[in-house]
Amino acid sequence: MKKSILKLGLLAAVLYFQTACNTALELEPTSVITNASFWKTEDDAKGGLTSLYVKQRALANINLFIWGEARSEVMEWGKVSGTLDYDRYYLNTLSSVSAGPSWQSIYSAINDANLILKYVPNITFSNETDKNNLLAQTYVSRAFLYFVLVRTWGEVPIRTEPVEGAEPDVIQKVRSSQQDVFKLIKEDLEKANSLFASYGFIKNRNYWSKAGTQALKADVYLWTAKRLNGGNADLQTAITACDDVAKADVSLLANYADLFKYSNKNNKEVIMAIGNKELESSNNYFFNMYSARLPNEIDPNTNEVIGQTAGGMVWTVTDLAKNQFKPGDLRKAASELDLPAPALYPTLILKGRGTLISGVRYYTSDFVIYRYADVLLMKAEAKNALGQDPSLEMNQIRQRAFGSAFDANRFVNGSKAQNDQLILQERLLELMFEGKRWWDLLRFNKAFDLVPTLAGKSSLKHLEYFPISEQVLSLEPLVKQTVGY
Repeated sequence: MKKSILKLGLLAAVLYFQTACNTALELEPTSVITNASFWKTEDDAKGGLTSLYVKQRALANINLFIWGEARSEVMEWGKVSGTLDYDRYYLNTLSSVSAGPSWQSIYSAINDANLILKYVPNITFSNETDKNNLLAQTYVSRAFLYFVLVRTWGEVPIRTEPVEGAEPDVIQKVRSSQQDVFKLIKEDLEKANSLFASYGFIKNRNYWSKAGTQALKADVYLWTAKRLNGGNADLQTAITACDDVAKADVSLLANYADLFKYSNKNNKEVIMAIGNKELESSNNYFFNMYSARLPNEIDPNTNEVIGQTAGGMVWTVTDLAKNQFKPGDLRKAASELDLPAPALYPTLILKGRGTLISGVRYYTSDFVIYRYADVLLMKAEAKNALGQDPSLEMNQIRQRAFGSAFDANRFVNGSKAQNDQLILQERLLELMFEGKRWWDLLRFNKAFDLVPTLAGKSSLKHLEYFPISEQVLSLEPLVKQTVGY
């Protein structure tokens, strides 16, 4: 396996160099390392899949949070450090010259998936089930990556062939319609679902699985139902996918705070989480939510909760978001911590704070992509959109959130509009800091209503998407900027 990963790294370097040379010099250099010589063995295939997962983890370090939550009403400046230019997200001042992360890193991962899907079907495995599971993980990975793309930029180029040289028709693509992108996503999900052998998890919950595929499918069909006129058929498909997730070994944990304990990774609520370990990745977005210093007047009990600190507190949670927690909601204490002298020491974000090793804090909590509470709330959303009562799912979430105070906080079915408002708020409180909020606001069509920096701008629909950076526009001449930017 290690030899295959090394070979893959060398191959990637050669292909990058070859592409650059061909573009600049119109030459056809040769190398002893080629795709034809690499993709030969089962270990080569597993090495290719490992590379794909590594690139997904790199995206999760910060980019998935930037694309999925940073522009919402959740985050603001921490006031004790610089902004690291993160203010362009929560102030919603993006432009083509200040566009945030580009899509290049996503397409790099997609290219890994395309290589696997081209070459691995011709590789002999000792166990056909292992081969099918590997291909299934690749299909669902590609579906997830395109789902990130289409929600972030809308129309995006579709690339299903690997880039192995400098052929213009492979490298240069125009932006495809959202309908065509979702057609590919849905096809990939069906292929993945058919290839997985069972609802069992592969090694652990850091790998895409049949349950993860169904969670992503529910998310995709909710989006197309509400954003692309998919209607009742897509809503019903989303509900069925949520029900299918429950066929796996998943359940809500009894204690919300246990979800985020470093010692409790891969717990039964997790459906898919991108694994994160010491020495395998650099600091991530949680690093910049945790203070590097503490007030002298802090009490011993609070100090025990915080533990050793490290980070810069570049951004923190807004009062608008955290003040929506009701008294008795146990999720608040598990999500954030208010310190004495708030003007000097902003709220600490407790989710994702990692672990201490020899007195040093490592922000190596896993990045949870889907967990069962998310699925229950997606089901509640779809049921309400169909005119069905979402009380069962909502009260499963609230019962854990409020414990002994549940009866006073029980969800009661109301009108569609009332339920939507409460479901969207419940997703905020349950999933805050998990990279979901911005996309939730778009799906509910509430970004311009609930994000203060977007107030009065509802006519500027292009602001729902990220601009395409000048760098991408210079590298991809067939790609045109989103109208409005």
